[in-house]
Amino acid sequence: MSADARVESSSLSLGVAIPAAGRGERMGGRRKPFLELEGEPLLLRSLRPFLRHPRLGAVAVALSPDDLQTPPGWLTEADPRLKLVQGGATRGESVWSALQALPGTVNVVAVHDAARPLVNRNIIDRCLAEVEAGRGAVAGWPAVDTLKEVDTRGRIVRTPDRERIWHAQTPQVFPRDLVMRAYREAWKEGRENTDDAALVEAVGGEVVMVAASPYNLKVTRPEDLVMAQAFLSLVDDG
Repeated sequence: MSADARVESSSLSLGVAIPAAGRGERMGGRRKPFLELEGEPLLLRSLRPFLRHPRLGAVAVALSPDDLQTPPGWLTEADPRLKLVQGGATRGESVWSALQALPGTVNVVAVHDAARPLVNRNIIDRCLAEVEAGRGAVAGWPAVDTLKEVDTRGRIVRTPDRERIWHAQTPQVFPRDLVMRAYREAWKEGRENTDDAALVEAVGGEVVMVAASPYNLKVTRPEDLVMAQAFLSLVDDG
């Protein structure tokens, strides 16, 4: 990574892009960001550590057209730096919509899952420390189980070295110019990926894994909400 990609901590202005336009198919059609954990929507819990961060400049949340038309009051009134935009049919389209809505004054961007409610300030700061050095950072956790690669019939074709495997989480944080270039190139070439870091890697960006927390789970299925409830008392939301 070139030296000009570095971000001075004194000038760091953080923008946050949150895709929240999913249909919730694995939740039986229920919108995951609006599900409640201890009486609060997952999206609000996912937002709070960023809204409290002293370096926050702006947040853009990409919603489905229906949700954008009638957004809940707790979201519209959450913070004046928060902007709601229309998301797309895929996660990548929603992230791109949110990225474009962030003002040019932010020089670092974090992409975070709307239904990942147990992120905290420590995780965010560890990612930002890597971005200050001019590289991207992905919050994650080392794999502890033996992993198997299988073919379409379920037959094992390879056993990867577990020592080199991490579970990618969010936030994924990048110098703004780098992630914008990665998305522009991806759309130009017709590429899409559910992982933002993969797009940055494709344009030659350096990205490192940052140890986050085994509790930083994404609520995808009904049982995940039960796990999030169990983890809640173990996590400081910063």
